[in-house]
This record gives sequence, structure tokens and C-alpha cells, in this order.
Amino acid sequence: MPSIFSEEWFYVVGISLFFLWGIAVFLFGRITVKYIENEMAKEGILPPDWDKGIGARYPAYAGIIILPNLKRHASVVNIEATKRYARKKDFYLALFVQSSFAVCMIVMSIGYFLYAPDS
Repeated sequence: MPSIFSEEWFYVVGISLFFLWGIAVFLFGRITVKYIENEMAKEGILPPDWDKGIGARYPAYAGIIILPNLKRHASVVNIEATKRYARKKDFYLALFVQSSFAVCMIVMSIGYFLYAPDS
């Protein structure tokens, strides 16, 4: 049975964390963002027109849900409506998205600096 070296473990862990982050973004978009934007649409508040399909507003929603008392002067989404419609499970999904992204980037950065080819 071949042994797995530490470099290969970094590949496995890094790719797994990347896919975990992708799952987190998918769930956050399907559960939280869809719910909040449906509730906003009932009030007549529409999402930004320029963000159809690229998902640039997802980090804005996640940041507002995780840190609702942070002073923001500008955002790509409606801050007050997001605070109003955020549920407890939305907080946990936003935390899952942000933490999985942070851990993925940390592990991949460490892997890059440890195992990058010398030039």
C-alpha cells in the first residue's frame, strides 16, 4: 500500500475545502438569499440589476447577517431589509459560508508557500 505524503494531503484537504465552500455558497444562495429577496420583492425592493447570475451580492448578505451592528455607509444590497428578514438559520448559513471560505483560503495559502515550485 503506497503511503500518502504531506503534499498529497494538502491537495486532498485543499480540494475538499474548496468543494465544501462551493456547497456552502450553493446552500446559502438557495435558502437564505432566495428567501430574503422574495421577502424584499413583496416590499418592492429589487436586487441589483447588474448582479444577475454572478452572485457578487452573496458576501454582502453574509456580512450583514453575521455582523448586523457594524456601521455600513454603502452596500450593494439593502442593509435594513436584510437585517429585518434574516432568520436564525440564515445566520448559521452565513457563518458557514464565511468560515469555509476563510479556512479554504488559509489552507491553500499555506500549501502554496510550503509546496510552490522554486523558480
